[in-house]
Amino acid sequence: MLKSLENIKVMSNKSLISPQGDTEARSVQGRRSLSFRVAPNLFASFRYAGAGLSYTFSTQRNFRIHTLIGSIGLSLGLLLHLQSVELAVIALTSGLVLVMELLNTALEAVVDLTVERTYHELAKIAKDCAAAAVLVSAIAALVIASFLLLPPLFQALSL
Repeated sequence: MLKSLENIKVMSNKSLISPQGDTEARSVQGRRSLSFRVAPNLFASFRYAGAGLSYTFSTQRNFRIHTLIGSIGLSLGLLLHLQSVELAVIALTSGLVLVMELLNTALEAVVDLTVERTYHELAKIAKDCAAAAVLVSAIAALVIASFLLLPPLFQALSL
């Protein structure tokens, strides 16, 4: 046990060379100190979350599409004077689709970081399953919004 602890201590002080062949060495402790940084205050936490939203909105076409469709659904619900519970259900399901898209983007980034520019079947499976989760949530949100919006919409159009 003591020997394994000594090995860990020795290994943690050694420099690492990245698998890409970079010759610039970085210490484990230096990398570790950056990976465990905690936001110093609540404002910084919100700033990091905003950066994630901004990144996803600016780089992911599907996130922008889901945002637009969710906004249209909610606006249509307001225009048709749906009850608050119905509006809340539309907002919640639209929000869940956006959450799934954010998680999909995060998972894709982690997978890309792990496999870099090489193809790996497990990476493909992870990305495909995350994309499928977004698709399933989007279809569910569309079905729910249809049940809530179509009857009052047909009634408004028939007048």
